[in-house]
Amino acid sequence: MAIKVTWYGHACFMIDTGDARLLIDPFITGNPTAPVTADQLNPDFILVSHGHGDHVGDAVAIAKRTQATTISNFEIQNWLSSQGVENTHPMHIGGGFDFPWGRVKLTIAHHGSVLPDGTYGGNPCGFLLIIQGRKIYHACDTGLFYDMKLIGEEGLDLAILPIGDNFTMGPDDALRAVKLLQPKRVIPIHFNTFDVIRQDPQKWAERVKRETATEAIVLEPGQSIEL
Repeated sequence: MAIKVTWYGHACFMIDTGDARLLIDPFITGNPTAPVTADQLNPDFILVSHGHGDHVGDAVAIAKRTQATTISNFEIQNWLSSQGVENTHPMHIGGGFDFPWGRVKLTIAHHGSVLPDGTYGGNPCGFLLIIQGRKIYHACDTGLFYDMKLIGEEGLDLAILPIGDNFTMGPDDALRAVKLLQPKRVIPIHFNTFDVIRQDPQKWAERVKRETATEAIVLEPGQSIEL
């Protein structure tokens, strides 16, 4: 069964496994690149990588409306519960869990994590997803780190990497990340939402093609690929 991966701009993705819909970092309201509104999304699970507003986004409102189960670190889950979210699944860095549709493992990410109201958001993370034998690594917000080589040893079908610079890896470090991870395919994210992270994704994809064996796929917000 094909897995459908749809980008909604910035770091937000919907992954439809056929058995469940997974929404990652649902920054929709206030996202100038989002092609949908928050009330159009009906996930079964919501994954939150860290506490910043452009990643927590509409998680509370969507979870309350859909009764989706939220997945993130322990601190963020406590905060979501305090906001009235009923179905939460706390995890932490290095830990994994087998859900009915597949496995989630939280990876390290070098970034910050404070929630919109100033509450401590614990350690930021990335997500390694194993669904129907396919492996997807969403790095979320991070700088380059050498342990990406270990993540790549999993044999990745898809990597999702920030290229925006300033707050995360820029194009040069994201290219180095591709070389460490060696995924079959890579999607650049976290660019052009704001002027301070403006980049040329096509230029970056051309560099990936020249310097690696990975296929770089540049999506427009709302576009999808299948695995």
